[in-house]
Amino acid sequence: MLLNLPLSRSKLDRAAHLRSDSASLDELFSKAKIISMVADRFECSQSGLTFIPPELAKGERYFLGLSSSGEPYFVVHQVSDQKEFGENFQSLRTLGAHLNDLEIGAAVHSLALSQWHQSHMRCSKCGEETKSILGGSVRKCLVCSAEHHPRTDPAIIVLVKDSNDRILLGRQKVWPEKRFSTFAGFVEPGESFESCVIREVAEECGGIVTEMKYLGSQPWPFPASVMIAYEAVILNSDSVVADGQEIEEIVWLTREDLKSKCKSGELLLPPIISVARAMINAWYGPAAESELSGQSWRN
Repeated sequence: MLLNLPLSRSKLDRAAHLRSDSASLDELFSKAKIISMVADRFECSQSGLTFIPPELAKGERYFLGLSSSGEPYFVVHQVSDQKEFGENFQSLRTLGAHLNDLEIGAAVHSLALSQWHQSHMRCSKCGEETKSILGGSVRKCLVCSAEHHPRTDPAIIVLVKDSNDRILLGRQKVWPEKRFSTFAGFVEPGESFESCVIREVAEECGGIVTEMKYLGSQPWPFPASVMIAYEAVILNSDSVVADGQEIEEIVWLTREDLKSKCKSGELLLPPIISVARAMINAWYGPAAESELSGQSWRN
């Protein structure tokens, strides 16, 4: 059974057929629900995203799509080096768990698209300036006319298990004490998802994968990934060790172990919007929401 992943809950129709019609986009913008972003932050209120009227829109305009009732959604994005934001501007990591299916799809699309535009202002072929076209779905070079499309970096994420249904979590060297998660890594050129699972598990803990099962996928626009989730069983549970390079510490956990360590604060789980947390909760069972409700990290 595939996971119900928090950032994959989009109900927005991207309506790609409208992107080439500038007049239609102008008309849609005049009556749209418009998300306002500064850098990677969303303008919001306690109830969720704040939608602004067209006359208050500042920055680059990108078309996101249509709701099931035909209501248009756009984002306006302002590039900024700002580091401090007021409470009315929040990150997707903070907002994500509180948005409905329509809003989460719009927010994930907004963040991924705006960050791609911000990092691709120049043409990768000739180095000259590019401009946004087709509603923000493409950038075109002003000199050589090359067209550039958004790219997504695939990464696998895997819940490692043994024959006794324990799970193995790891802590990266760059993380503070007590922060643990599942194993993950980018898919390399010419590599399949399954080969990446086998390689990453072997590299990070020395595990030998004998079985694996696909669980689902989720966009992860921090800045431009899609996470492909698997669970994998290894045969050498007694001999695994942290690689000492990326992973500093690993721990095998039964459900009772995990419950106890979360309750005591000995172990901090990934945030609710993450694939890692969804995999851990699904393995733990229906009581995960109440029994693993201690502090998480990077909220």
